[in-house]
Amino acid sequence: MIAASDIELWAGPELLLTVEQLRVAPGDRIGLVGRNGAGKTTLMKALSGERAPTSGDVRASGTVGYLPQDPRAANTDELARDRILDARGLTDIAARLRRVTEAMADVPEGTDAWDKAARRYERAEAEFLGLGGYAAESEAATIAASVGLPSRILDATLGTLSGGQRRRVELARILFSGADVLLLDEPTNHLDADSIRWLREFLRSYAGGFIVISHDAELLADTVNKIWHLDAQRQEIDQYAMGWAKYLEAREVDERRRRRERRNAEQQAAALRDQAERMRAKATKARAAQSMFRRADKLLAVTEGDRRQDRVASLRFPDPAPCGKVPLAGQGLSRSYGSLEVFTDVDLAIDKGSRVMILGLNGAGKTTLLRILAGVDAPDTGSVDSGHGAVIGYYAQEHETLDPTATVEQTLAHAAPELDDSRRRTILGSFLFSGESVRKPTGVLSGGEKTRLSLACLVVSGANVLLLDEPTNNLDPASRSEVLHAIRQYGGAVVLVSHDPGAVEALEPERVVLLPDGDEDLWSEDYIDLVELA
Repeated sequence: MIAASDIELWAGPELLLTVEQLRVAPGDRIGLVGRNGAGKTTLMKALSGERAPTSGDVRASGTVGYLPQDPRAANTDELARDRILDARGLTDIAARLRRVTEAMADVPEGTDAWDKAARRYERAEAEFLGLGGYAAESEAATIAASVGLPSRILDATLGTLSGGQRRRVELARILFSGADVLLLDEPTNHLDADSIRWLREFLRSYAGGFIVISHDAELLADTVNKIWHLDAQRQEIDQYAMGWAKYLEAREVDERRRRRERRNAEQQAAALRDQAERMRAKATKARAAQSMFRRADKLLAVTEGDRRQDRVASLRFPDPAPCGKVPLAGQGLSRSYGSLEVFTDVDLAIDKGSRVMILGLNGAGKTTLLRILAGVDAPDTGSVDSGHGAVIGYYAQEHETLDPTATVEQTLAHAAPELDDSRRRTILGSFLFSGESVRKPTGVLSGGEKTRLSLACLVVSGANVLLLDEPTNNLDPASRSEVLHAIRQYGGAVVLVSHDPGAVEALEPERVVLLPDGDEDLWSEDYIDLVELA
């Protein structure tokens, strides 16, 4: 169980949230929702113990499993299988068993050394079985397979896996942990349709409590029995003890009530101002008039806050800079991680203004190919050639192109040094970064805010080729719609990797490149099923 009381959460100089009481008990299946930047991820970090609240108290009884939005394993040389098993402390014991077995094989049976090793084996095996043993290993393998991790991936080191595969490893680790409370931040990122369906069933039957942040309405509708809505303007949480469908109805009722209260407040404020204006001319009533003005200002301050919460990032990709007929091409591209071959001998040409979809199952090398085309990584063989006037804009799914120590303003200044401060502020304001928020380090931004900042850097780039890797991940519905509209209106070339069918529809691709073979085909609706599976 988790209990929080009287907490405040700040991001730099900005107050995100104040909470009087929060409680997560066994059987509580909570959907944490709100606009990007409202503080959902920050709250999850505070509840998990990863960061302390600015003030207040968070207490946990029992075990807590936390899946961050962009998990980073500390040891990239660790096997994926060991990373999952370590959630129950099985990795070290399994390693001891292997070492003792090897020691027994190296000495003759019946000797003192062999007997000593046998006793160590018995102790290690007893400890191993006490933690679930071979049954737990089988459970871990089942969970891993259900989220799209076959045995060949489990036997690879984390450093050789794609971002999507590492994300799945961390998800499998948390689900296998058997924690009393699960804290899941966008768990469906990088999952295919079958894995998402399995996750819904897993969460629906989970005996403990959990909080899930997700923009997947179907997941919320199928799994949660409570909703916590973070109001970005009031810096408060509205708690609804009901499922997703009833929450939407209740939310609509609340919004109608607030609009009614807003109209009434505006009418009252107008009447107070009119009366105050008439009274201000008389010296004897000047103090009363000032009091009326202050009352009107308070009423209007509340209504203005409600209006601001509906703001959406204004997104329009740049007019593409002039370029040649083929601004980007790759010949004979191949990439391997150790003994794991990702793809071999891939050829592709991105024509001016073309729209290309990269498809393939997780681990097929989609992100790797985009990184090579963007010049972030080098291929093992082959080359990437930029044509005349080519300007490449790369959106990375894990935001690794952002410097976590740089502020929002510094990041945009680095992307477009030719812009003056006023112009940069205007652009950042259109992406909902205003006031003190422009001075926040990018490392403290939520996933949705990092997405908006990365897109802002693309907007000022003048790019004529956009390489977009899961651009709709972590976005609320309103921001997602803006991104899809921008993709639809962009006049340059686009190379897209996405699990989102809506993004594909917005792109209207002309061609598709299938990995790992690198086969090229004209786009048809038959490929839309592969988008969700990939």
